[in-house]
Amino acid sequence: MGVHAIGAPAGAGATVVTSQKVREGLEDDYQHWQERTNRAVRAFDGFEGTEMYPPGVGDERAWVVVFRFSRIDRLATWLESSERRELLAEARPLFDETPTQEVLVGGAPPPGEKEAVTAVVSHHVRPGREGDFARWQDKVIKAQGRFPGFMGTESFKPVEGVQDNWVVVFRFDTREHLDAWLASDTRATLLEEGQHYFSGYDVHKVASAFSGWFRFGEGVDDAVPPNWKQAMSVVLALYPTVMVLNLTVGHQMDGLGVPGYVGLFIGNVLSVSILTWFLMPLVNRALAFWLVPRRARTARVHVTGAVLVMLGWALCILVFGLTTG
Repeated sequence: MGVHAIGAPAGAGATVVTSQKVREGLEDDYQHWQERTNRAVRAFDGFEGTEMYPPGVGDERAWVVVFRFSRIDRLATWLESSERRELLAEARPLFDETPTQEVLVGGAPPPGEKEAVTAVVSHHVRPGREGDFARWQDKVIKAQGRFPGFMGTESFKPVEGVQDNWVVVFRFDTREHLDAWLASDTRATLLEEGQHYFSGYDVHKVASAFSGWFRFGEGVDDAVPPNWKQAMSVVLALYPTVMVLNLTVGHQMDGLGVPGYVGLFIGNVLSVSILTWFLMPLVNRALAFWLVPRRARTARVHVTGAVLVMLGWALCILVFGLTTG
C-alpha cells in the first residue's frame, strides 16, 4: 500500500478529483461551464491535463472531473485562485449540492490494463485514530484481494492546508466486479468495524483508471480518436516536417557525403522526435474539438474537422510548391 505523507515532496505529482451532481436538464450548460473551467486551469503553472467522466449507471447524475498538476503547491494555487472561486460561484445553480473534491499526492501502483473502473473513497478519520484506521485499511485491502477483478489500491494521507480527509483509490477490472465488492457482506462487516475509526465517508466511481496518471492504468478507450482521424492528423504534421528536414538537414548531409541509409535513419529520428514532443501536441490541442470523441458528437463536427485538415494539407503543398518549384 503506497502511503504519501502530509509533507510530500514539492515535486510529486498532484491530482484533484472533483464530483458534482448536475441538476437534471442542465447537463449541456454544465459541460459548457466545464470547458470554460478547463481553459482557465490551463493557464496555471504545473497543469498537466484534465479528464471528465459522465455519470455511470446508478451514479445519480454525478459527473467526475480529474485535474493533474506537476506539484502540490501548484495545484493548491489553482484551488485557491480567484478564477476558480468565480467559476464555482457562477456554477452553483447547476448543482444539486456542493461539489466534493479529493486531493491525491503522488501515485505508484503497478501498471494495469485499460478496461477498468476506479473508486475514490474519502474518509473523515477521527482524531487520534489514524493508526487504527491504517491497520483497518490493510484488512480491507486483504479482503479486496479475495474478490474477482481486484487490480490494486492506493492510500493517501491528508494534505496540510488543502484537504483534511484520508483518501483511498482502488480499482476493479469491471463495474460489475466493483459493485459486487461495494455491495458485499464482507465490506459491510468491515465498514461496521471502521465506524470506530472514521465518522463518515464518500464513494465516487469513475469508469476509468485516470489514463495512467496513476500507474495502474493507461486510459479510456473512448478517449482515443478513430484511426482515420489519427492518420489525417499525423499526415498534417508529418508532411511539413519531412519536407523541412529534407530541405535543410538532408541537403547538408548530401553535401557531407553521408550515405543515404544513414541519412534516412537520422531523418526518421528527427521527424519522430519533432512530432512526438512538439508538433503533435500542438495539432491535438488545435483539433481537440474534432479529435476528442466526447466533443465530436455530430456529423457537422466530423466534416468540419476533416475539411480543416485537408485545407492544411493543401496549404502545405502550395507553400512547398511555391518555395521549391
